[in-house]
Amino acid sequence: MKLIPRDKMLDFDEIVEQFFSTGQEAGEARSGFHTPRVDINERKDHYEICAEMPGVRKEDLSVTLENGVLTVEAEMRRQVPENEEHRVLRQERRYGKFTRSFNLGKDVDEDDIDATFKDGVLTLTVPKAEPQKPASHKIQIH
Repeated sequence: MKLIPRDKMLDFDEIVEQFFSTGQEAGEARSGFHTPRVDINERKDHYEICAEMPGVRKEDLSVTLENGVLTVEAEMRRQVPENEEHRVLRQERRYGKFTRSFNLGKDVDEDDIDATFKDGVLTLTVPKAEPQKPASHKIQIH
């Protein structure tokens, strides 16, 4: 399984934006999207992806699989909007969309992926596919 994050490693525009926007973390510039941190572990019969989703409710979380790409998305909304009576003095918590995608590759069983969400951590269990034996057949000589 490749499980390669689909994020651009060297996005020049983002590097420049990051340089001039010291208050934002990588992946947040311009787009308003956050990239959740993940741990990826390989077990004997499956892969396990654990993604941090702090403050996200289960109802606001989506996991999709399309054309071999597994995508995790969530949105965390600010609880109290700023207005005349409420002014934000410091904001370190993240709000907005969270998104992360992975290329699964061919060695996984896409039909049996399982997801659990507990204590702000999304755990995806991606079973490995049974290894296929190479097909052998006799080649006729002409």
